[in-house]
Amino acid sequence: MLRPSPLVDQAAQHLREEIAAGRYPVGTKLPGETTLAQTLGVGRSTVREALRALAGAGLLQARQGAGVFVIATEAAEEWSARLRRAAVADVYEVRMLVEVQAARLAAERRRPADLEALKAALADRRAASAGDDAAFVDADIALHAAVVAAARNPVLTDLFAEFVPALRQGLIDLVDLLKLRAGDANHGDASHAGLVTAIEKFDREAASRIVQEELATTLRALQKLSPPPSRLSAHDG
Repeated sequence: MLRPSPLVDQAAQHLREEIAAGRYPVGTKLPGETTLAQTLGVGRSTVREALRALAGAGLLQARQGAGVFVIATEAAEEWSARLRRAAVADVYEVRMLVEVQAARLAAERRRPADLEALKAALADRRAASAGDDAAFVDADIALHAAVVAAARNPVLTDLFAEFVPALRQGLIDLVDLLKLRAGDANHGDASHAGLVTAIEKFDREAASRIVQEELATTLRALQKLSPPPSRLSAHDG
């Protein structure tokens, strides 16, 4: 019988260990909630939450009308951990796919509040040009986040938020290595201002094109660093 608290975590861990030990091989149907509750000495609601957690980890799958089945013996790697291990250029390629579409949607769906946020973020980016590379990159990311938010798709917003930790340090290093701000502390201001204007004017084609061109330029710079310095690994973010 499990200790009283935290019951859900303990129940999930116990089942995880049983699966890893081979008691429930891949393809096996787990006993019903009532049986598991009796075995573990907890309530059915606790078992239900534990099963949900293991399903989220990629170990179990509930099949309508059939029960809960084991589909893996090891938990799937979390998305955030996978991003941290990835090379910045690889993450950047996916970022491009997300942001180009986000810019198009933003130009379709933006509301007055979104436009205010975009203009404020552009002003903050300009102000940050007087600071160090880290502050400038942070302000740049914040502007891009405002564009994604204006697309009004919570999945896109969450996905972009996952990318940020994997990109931030790599971009700071890139700005430093390539001396991108040496001749212009506010590097890329014209394109970012053009992006905000395109979204304000509901110009989908211009918004997506500007983001595509800007991110493609940065991606090419990342790819030219071959082999890329280890400090440009997303793991450092």
